[in-house]
Amino acid sequence: MSHLYTASSSSLKSLEDWQLNALDKFQTKMTDKEKPFPCIPATIGFAKNQLRYGFADDPGDPATIQLTASILKEFTKHSRNYGSYTSLIIFYKHKDHLRVEEYEQLFWDQLTGLSEIDEVEWPNGIPKDPHDPLWEFCFHGEKYFMYCATPAHKNRQSRHFDTMMLAITPRWVLQEFMKKETLASRIKNQVRKRLLNYDTISIHPDLNSYGDEDNFEWKQYFLRDDDTAISKCPFHRLLGTFKNK
Repeated sequence: MSHLYTASSSSLKSLEDWQLNALDKFQTKMTDKEKPFPCIPATIGFAKNQLRYGFADDPGDPATIQLTASILKEFTKHSRNYGSYTSLIIFYKHKDHLRVEEYEQLFWDQLTGLSEIDEVEWPNGIPKDPHDPLWEFCFHGEKYFMYCATPAHKNRQSRHFDTMMLAITPRWVLQEFMKKETLASRIKNQVRKRLLNYDTISIHPDLNSYGDEDNFEWKQYFLRDDDTAISKCPFHRLLGTFKNK
């Protein structure tokens, strides 16, 4: 049984109400013409029907990590067949009245759990220290950029969604995008302009480009609703524990 759905999948009729509602809200966000979503590649992926969707349970339940892992593993195996703008969108069953910091902990708990049960070794060439500019999250041998949105984000609407949501993009997708240097540069500038119009707060200082000496990917995975950021990646200890194979 597949854990993945497309926006036009015939199996959508089997979804629960909260799942259908999450997908509907996401589609609305991706197609809003008056207030266009800042991440232009995401809107392209949506328009091309290259995004894949998965649904997980309560992010506070440790058992949910197994389901998240199954969804991400299936996506990893087949993602190169979905198109050059593909990403995996995972919606979590809603938790009421949590603060941004509590969602932040749930997010890192998910990554922690995924790393613990990962069946494949960390890819060669990816540092185990998150404070290395070349570090990024990996699962099942694939390198990923992680994005988390939550109901608690109010000022940073670009990180707001009605349920906790992950958008997971393979590094190869981003590399393909960056090959067209002129187009990529123009779109990146447009993204930043859209962010200024979309959020009621300035662009977060941690937003940067992968590989830059002053860039740390983990800082961009979960942006708080203000300009503050944690100084040390919660993943640091885990890599020393689980990835020394």
